[in-house]
Amino acid sequence: MADSAVTNPPPPVAEPARPELSAEVTRAAAARRRARLFSLLGGTIAVVAVAVVLYWLLIGQNYVSTDNAYVNADTADITPQVAAQVTEVRVAETQIVKKGDILVKLDDSDTRVALDQARAQLGQAERKVRGYYSTSQALAGQVAARDADIVRADAQIMSAKSDLERAQTELGRRQRLATSGAVSGDELTQAQNQFYTAKAGLAQADAGRIQALANKTAAQASREVNQALIADSTFQENPEIAAARANVAMAELNQSRTVLYAPVDGVVAKKQVAVGQRVQVGSTLMSVVPIESAYVDANFKEVQLRKVRAGQPVTLVSDKYGGAVKFHGTVAGFAGGTGAAFAMIPAQNATGNWIKVVQRLPVRIYLKADELRRRPLEVGLSMNAVVDVSRH
Repeated sequence: MADSAVTNPPPPVAEPARPELSAEVTRAAAARRRARLFSLLGGTIAVVAVAVVLYWLLIGQNYVSTDNAYVNADTADITPQVAAQVTEVRVAETQIVKKGDILVKLDDSDTRVALDQARAQLGQAERKVRGYYSTSQALAGQVAARDADIVRADAQIMSAKSDLERAQTELGRRQRLATSGAVSGDELTQAQNQFYTAKAGLAQADAGRIQALANKTAAQASREVNQALIADSTFQENPEIAAARANVAMAELNQSRTVLYAPVDGVVAKKQVAVGQRVQVGSTLMSVVPIESAYVDANFKEVQLRKVRAGQPVTLVSDKYGGAVKFHGTVAGFAGGTGAAFAMIPAQNATGNWIKVVQRLPVRIYLKADELRRRPLEVGLSMNAVVDVSRH
């Protein structure tokens, strides 16, 4: 038993691991993990890149957007057209008004007096023109009377010539008889006197005809002068009546201008008028902002406008209502120049050191009226605008 115990060999003892082999295994495992991570990262980047490219090709290139957009409107300034004192102000700041609502009333004392005076002048003009027509008829009668005077003068000339011929014949007979003593000297003298009287009568008749002709010429000239005042027009179209009627119309217009009405539907803004204030022509009393017909001026970069065209649909979001409320509009057109071109001090690109800066061009966008009625937009609010350029 002792021999067998001695002869059995002892169990093998495991050889301890070498430190160099454990470090290599660890580095290999780490390298494999890094390779897997890089592969995963590369795959992720590739997938994202493909997704971005696909999004740009399918969706992104069909839209251009900007947050440099603001609400605007064609504000109506309320300015008086007559100088007068304010007697009544019917609106307040931020009040909503409708087209035709009375905003301000002015004192109409001066305009009312001017209207009465203009109407009186119109009545005078009408009476004066009626006088022209009556005078024309009277002058026509005078011309006819002068014609009768000329006929009468012609008859007198013929009578005077007859008297002269008779007196000349009697004088000749008396002169022949006087040589034989058959006619006394008194009879001869009487015949001579009758001859000279008849001759003077003929001269007087000729002068009367000349006077009648002169009177007719004067009457005709007066009639022509009066006729020129009423020629080529009816009574109502006469220049004097038309001018007086125009003065009445102007006075009535000034009278109506003492009441100022709202020219459009909108909201009262910049009110600067009070009762008792004397306003001058052209001074701004207030403004009416038509918020229901507001539009948006979106300032796009020039590099974004390659596909933008008038008529394209636009989706807009306002910070006032948040992203859940979207407004819809249409591109109406482009401004005639960039904002820098119309600045009070435009950039002097032709002088000094020049650095190219991407410019922005205002694009006018009209909004849908029904959406504005439900959710009004005030002037100056900022908007985010996205234009669908897929149809260009």
